[in-house]
Amino acid sequence: MLTLSNLGVAWGAVTALLVMLLIYRAVITMSEDDQVFLEEPESRPHREQAASLARINRIRPWISALTTISGLLASIIGVLFLYHGIVGPAH
Repeated sequence: MLTLSNLGVAWGAVTALLVMLLIYRAVITMSEDDQVFLEEPESRPHREQAASLARINRIRPWISALTTISGLLASIIGVLFLYHGIVGPAH
């Protein structure tokens, strides 16, 4: 049986990984331009933009999955915390 502390450690690890991915995504998007330049598709800015978008698209499913897992773990911890508060600790 998993205890609240074990679930808390798992939630902390998942959430820390999620925060690291969100920071990584923010660093990648800082270098993106907000303007579109009408140049040849083979130009350097176009290649850099395409590479940034590829990296963002590669981590997007991981961010979604970790967000869902973190939310589920937090919900489970909350429900168990309330349950133990109402029923009392197991003997």
